[in-house]
Amino acid sequence: MSSEPDIRYTISGSRPAWPDRIEAMGAPNVVVVLCDDMGFSDLGCYGSEIPTPELDALAGAGVRYRNFHSAPICSPTRASLLTGMNPHRAGFGRVASFDPGFPGYSMEFPKAVPTIASQLRDAGYATFALGKWHLAREIEQSAGGSRHGWPLQRGFDRFYGFLDGFTNFFHPHQIVSDNHHLAIDEFPSDYYLTDDLTSQASGMIKELRSADPDKPFFLYLAHGAVHAPLQAPPADIEAFSGAYDEGWSALRRARFERQKELGLFDAEATMPEVELDPDFGFPEWSSLDDAERRLAARYMEVYAAMVATVDRSMGALRATLEELGEWENTIVVFMSDNGASSDLGATGTTRYMLGHGTPIPEDPERDLANTDLIGTPRIFAHYPRGWALACNTPFRLYKRNTHAGGHTVPFIIHWPDGHLPEGEIRQGYAHVVDLLPTILELAGIAPDDDGPTVDGASFASTIWDHDAPSRRREQIFEAHGNRGLYSDGWEIVSEHMPLQPFAEEDWELYRVAEDFTEQVDLATTHPDRLQELSQRWDELAAAGDVFPLEDGSGVFFHQRPSFHRPTRPATFWPGLPTVERIRARDLVFARSFSITARLTESVGHNGVIVSHGDQATGYLLYVEAETLTMALNAGGQMTHLEAGRLSSDETTITIDVACPVLDRWDVTITVDGVVRNETRDIWMRTGLMTPLHGIDIGLCRGSPVDWELFERRRAFPWSGRIRDVVYSPGEFAADAGQGRVEEFRRIGLAIPGGDRPVPGGRDDDSTA
Repeated sequence: MSSEPDIRYTISGSRPAWPDRIEAMGAPNVVVVLCDDMGFSDLGCYGSEIPTPELDALAGAGVRYRNFHSAPICSPTRASLLTGMNPHRAGFGRVASFDPGFPGYSMEFPKAVPTIASQLRDAGYATFALGKWHLAREIEQSAGGSRHGWPLQRGFDRFYGFLDGFTNFFHPHQIVSDNHHLAIDEFPSDYYLTDDLTSQASGMIKELRSADPDKPFFLYLAHGAVHAPLQAPPADIEAFSGAYDEGWSALRRARFERQKELGLFDAEATMPEVELDPDFGFPEWSSLDDAERRLAARYMEVYAAMVATVDRSMGALRATLEELGEWENTIVVFMSDNGASSDLGATGTTRYMLGHGTPIPEDPERDLANTDLIGTPRIFAHYPRGWALACNTPFRLYKRNTHAGGHTVPFIIHWPDGHLPEGEIRQGYAHVVDLLPTILELAGIAPDDDGPTVDGASFASTIWDHDAPSRRREQIFEAHGNRGLYSDGWEIVSEHMPLQPFAEEDWELYRVAEDFTEQVDLATTHPDRLQELSQRWDELAAAGDVFPLEDGSGVFFHQRPSFHRPTRPATFWPGLPTVERIRARDLVFARSFSITARLTESVGHNGVIVSHGDQATGYLLYVEAETLTMALNAGGQMTHLEAGRLSSDETTITIDVACPVLDRWDVTITVDGVVRNETRDIWMRTGLMTPLHGIDIGLCRGSPVDWELFERRRAFPWSGRIRDVVYSPGEFAADAGQGRVEEFRRIGLAIPGGDRPVPGGRDDDSTA
């Protein structure tokens, strides 16, 4: 996207001549560890009080970057990392969930684009991906999906993890192994996702070495941590008890002083006051009462524990590589995919799952009552905004924002055989788009010339040479309508408010080469520079598929016509893996529906007949002590509807749910044609991400809908026989967004760039 010719990288096909000390060796292994939503200051070597000895040791024997940048949100960063292309050119202008029909937001890689995995595999590498993928459209994540966007179709030999944007750390709603979903009835009581991913990564490496002692490997370990929900093992949480009782402002100041001591910033450096950000602020710690401070501190204690688990993972991976004699010739990269997140606002929440698509009903008393449960399998929490700003110390704002806090991230590179200058800090500007050409250059591999031109430029020379100039002279940013551009030490940024015309939003201008924390807005003192850079942003955006911009109307949450929600009944049988969450969600979200379960052995039997959801939200139908019961969980608010005994083996149970308006269900339970229970006006929250866990027949897998039932019965498999369960989707609620599709289409056409034709090269039905 840059007009600068030197931004394109060239490789001779051999390992670089520098440094001269590098001796002839086999091709290096490459390990990229990506952390999710980790702030710039969250590691000890970046100023944190959280003990991270493994990552600190990595930095101490390698090189840290102070001026490394990601995209402001996760999927775009991952797309750039894997392709060397700017996010919108790679098809990922926002998180990989919905495809509204615009080329920069198709949520799939263009067919001709090679990934770093495919290029390394072509060069003889084994390629492994683990953890969070989040580069496959929702519609493709089920067993009936095309799998075009899955890891094995994008250059990886093996995959173990989840395709979604986040999951439960104790009971993942989705585990994919290679190209199929795993059916895991129950997770061990000590299961924790970060540890599982690390163990699986070590297993893949050892399996390779048992088959081939010499083949190099590329390992892409993309942690789910430290993304919400905030959950961590009890012992890790306990280690931080009382550590955050002084509050977020005190933590921010302490981290900044530590950063200056570490040499990340000059001793005279300053950081902006919180009041510079009036639209993104939070309460003063002193304004909270004792209970509120205890609640707020608990959120951060759990977050810190999650950071510690990531550090422990690095230690376990290092131990495996040392055991195999692979550590010395392994290039290890560690980074975050964006800045720390303020997604759930100033106060945080213990009901994170209810915040996707619709506002969370405020319930501070419930949050306070759940203080001690934060971090456990029962609570899906997200911390208050004050902690996010502290995690992003010393930068402004957060994930999603194009100010520095949204995309300035920790970056460490370590390679013993590369003789890196130990413990040095690099100040030059680099971006995640540059990582692919850098790794290829370090490995001595010529890039694939068959695909589109990459946007990245190798920064390999800066690893060894502190004075080597940065080749990244400009970089465009965009996320959710927020805009930014870095250009030769200058930066413009603009924050978008939903439904506000973009033309009426002011650009801010900073000389970040000197004012790296964006404290002095020079827009009025350098109007010519502002005009020049804003025009340049428009040029790059037009050339790079950034348009149309997301205006907050909801257009980007709706799919192309080929992705319309299901209208036909769906039949499910016992013994199958969990029905994936998107397929399951679309049968019930914002609409009326019915569930018909046909049983062939009923009398005297117990267990779960059908379950959909988890501890965050969901419902299940079960028989216990000869009583048929439907349990509904709305963000932890439980409702139990009893429907009596089953009196014959051949039994048909029908659940009719009328959804006249969003969040309200009228439920009728019928057994063999006789109404057993009829309850109206039940508050029940479903949404874009809820229920997170899909549909199970004959048991309740993973995180339970009803915790008390789980404690008594665990997964509680049905002891009789179920012939099948049929879901029949009905009419949408009166206030459902589905009824506004035509309105959204008109809005979309009115957005600048929204009427641009979609070029070829995507799926056949790629039309706006």
